Amino acid sequence: MKNYLKKYLLISLAAPILALAGEAGTALKADVLRAEPFADAKTAGSLNKNDTLDILAKKGAWLQVKSKSASGWVRILSVKRGGASVSGSSIADIASGRAGTGKVVSTTGIRGLSAEELKAAKFNEDEMKKMESHAVSATDAQSFASAGGLTSAQMAYFKGAK
Repeated sequence: MKNYLKKYLLISLAAPILALAGEAGTALKADVLRAEPFADAKTAGSLNKNDTLDILAKKGAWLQVKSKSASGWVRILSVKRGGASVSGSSIADIASGRAGTGKVVSTTGIRGLSAEELKAAKFNEDEMKKMESHAVSATDAQSFASAGGLTSAQMAYFKGAK
């Protein structure tokens, strides 16, 4: 029984790594490759627009990529994921957020609602009641915050952007 648990644990730990392993991408613009995933890291090379890339890893808003001439870290918004995947794995599709709608949204790890989905949205009274059932009183919220060691702070009224 323990051997099965170990196998499942290893598989579950390897899934995120396999999700990016062999994923292909294309450089959306000319950009600098960095030695580490930081804006002030040393330059490790450069990318030209439309360079074919292999995506090796993801860390925050950075992708570790390998091109024909160099490898390093580049901002996630400089790379269009997709193309011919080396592994062809459906795990990569699930982990990258491509499964389901078939639409790839160019954002930093967030899939939003399309204009069509927003227009088709309808009021759902049951969900509204469910949401309202989670409301707490101001007194309960203050005692919860105090129990967590939080203190109140006075803030100036926000007048909005000008």
